[in-house]
Amino acid sequence: ERFGIVDGSLLPRNIEIEEALQEYQRLFGGESHVESLLAQRLVALDVMQRLRDFQPRLVGPVLAGTATQHDDVLLHAFAERVETLSLRLMDQGIPFEVGERRLRYTAERVVQQPTLRLEVDDQPVEIAVFPLDGIRQSPVSPVDGKPMRRADAAEVAALINVA
Repeated sequence: ERFGIVDGSLLPRNIEIEEALQEYQRLFGGESHVESLLAQRLVALDVMQRLRDFQPRLVGPVLAGTATQHDDVLLHAFAERVETLSLRLMDQGIPFEVGERRLRYTAERVVQQPTLRLEVDDQPVEIAVFPLDGIRQSPVSPVDGKPMRRADAAEVAALINVA
């Protein structure tokens, strides 16, 4: 609006921005982008293995390959109660903070999901905790409006081995 653009169709869509970001990183990110992404995926896999009882899934830019070194590793985990996951982290001596994240399922349905924020190897990790049946329906992606892609530990390990 500040630039006089009132027609939203003149602005790029999120998917176009994501594609431009991928192209930029391919052209200019070089080895540092590859190394940063690999480090983030290794942290994701480490946390996923520690929390395997909660069926963790990697989501977001680290999975898509568009993450910068400043992006958090985003995970979805599934438990009857958030406290169960919190206790597991405490048992492992991992400090964390409790928070919330707004996630959209439909145009009308936005849910506040509890989150646990922690840091592993100087890499921030945010775990959104869903009920057990939350594994069946993924929130929609802010990029394309389709259900978020989720990757289990085996898929993340495969991504690491390909890199």
